[in-house]
Amino acid sequence: MSLTHFDTKGDAHMVDVSDKAVTSRIATAEGHITMAPETFEIISEGRAKKGDVLSVARLAGIMGAKKTPDLIPLCHPLPVTKVAVELTLAPDLPGVRIEATVKTTGQTGVEMEALTAVSTAALTVYDMAKAADKAMQIGGIRVTLKDGGKSGRYEA
Repeated sequence: MSLTHFDTKGDAHMVDVSDKAVTSRIATAEGHITMAPETFEIISEGRAKKGDVLSVARLAGIMGAKKTPDLIPLCHPLPVTKVAVELTLAPDLPGVRIEATVKTTGQTGVEMEALTAVSTAALTVYDMAKAADKAMQIGGIRVTLKDGGKSGRYEA
């Protein structure tokens, strides 16, 4: 298997997608942030000094998906048609589970946008609660669904 972001000389390059078919594409990614039980209570009870942590993180995730080509050097700018970011309080962690779904109609997939949405949302939770808990951990970020295009469907 070859890596598509390197040319025959081994130099990084943006993949030419001009000959690829325009198709409907979707990707979903997930991740989580774990924290101390006291921090979980602060967030779940809406007592964070910076405001509504989950609402702000949801918006940050949406913005992150839209800004992906500005952050990841070889990503194509895509006409993103939908971004949904769900943050769920998870007492079993304790922490927050994050899922992002991104859709487009284009010539390349939106896996990176979904991953960036999850990452940005998790980083925002950290930023908003770090005064209470600097030991929070972000993890488990992965693509769980990718569909559309030549390579077909992938489900984790």
